[in-house]
Amino acid sequence: MMMNPSLKNLSKISSGTIIEGKWHHNRYTIIKQLGFGANGIVYLARHDSKQVALKMSDNGMSVTSEVNVLKAFAKVQGSALGPSLLDVDDWETSEGKVSFYVMEFIKGPDFLSFLKQKGPDWTGVMVLQLLADLQLLHDNGWVFGDLKPENLIVTGPPARIRCIDVGGTTMQGRSIKEFTEYFDRGYWGLGSRKAEPRYDLFAVAMIMINTAFPQRFTKKSGGLEEIMEKVKQSPELTRYEKIISYALSGKFLSANEMRMEIIQVHLPDAPSRSNRQQKTAKQPPFPRQPARSPVKKAKSSTSVQTRKQFNKGKKKFAALETITIILVISLMYFFYIYSQIT
Repeated sequence: MMMNPSLKNLSKISSGTIIEGKWHHNRYTIIKQLGFGANGIVYLARHDSKQVALKMSDNGMSVTSEVNVLKAFAKVQGSALGPSLLDVDDWETSEGKVSFYVMEFIKGPDFLSFLKQKGPDWTGVMVLQLLADLQLLHDNGWVFGDLKPENLIVTGPPARIRCIDVGGTTMQGRSIKEFTEYFDRGYWGLGSRKAEPRYDLFAVAMIMINTAFPQRFTKKSGGLEEIMEKVKQSPELTRYEKIISYALSGKFLSANEMRMEIIQVHLPDAPSRSNRQQKTAKQPPFPRQPARSPVKKAKSSTSVQTRKQFNKGKKKFAALETITIILVISLMYFFYIYSQIT
């Protein structure tokens, strides 16, 4: 029985090698290696004058699993988080069969390189975008798993976050398949490796920290206090301190919840989540009026009128808040596109 080629041998494929599919007979010319992981190697290849990413593995089950994830991504309307799947086939070699799949080649700087070029003011904008995509993914029963800056590419203009590796994507309720220690809550002693939305939100918080500490600090004893001590040392992370703490502690139940808190931070004079909670705890929802003896009906009528005025004011504030959010994000995109043109 012929054994499949090992990953070590697959990593030695030279530029110019032609990979021909056994079943679909599509031909791919290898250009260069893009990445090497536990479950396979990714090559940049050319097919019909178009550049594509080709991932091959000595583990057919791993290929099948990742293909299923990409197919699931394609069904998530409104999300462009992962690459498009183009082909799935086998390659017959002298050493045996090699399973591979071909996907869209996503070109652009990685997440940290993009922010280094554009500056820390872009951190919030890009994280908002990432959280919106994660919410769609979570709503469809998946957790990204191995979420880290190396797996995030920014295309554009306009700037758009895309992912180049879905190897760690796991169905909710199962154990995370792949992870990177620095972004893994289990490594820091802050949770399990069960696939749930909060696992991804922990990783998002660590990605935000990674923007301020590109070299990544080494764990000593682990725990929330150790990480937050580093956060407090960074002026860039000051505005996000409480949001990061909540995400690391698993207090955000959804990506949308975390997203709204970041939007609040970028609104002028907007109170943070913790400040709002303290204000709610200290103050009654309506001003307390001193008791007056004359005419009880008049007091009741005044109270109802006060509530109506309060609710009208609340609705106006909500509308103003939404308009402000749209304007802030639109302006940031406008300045980005303008900078590209000039």
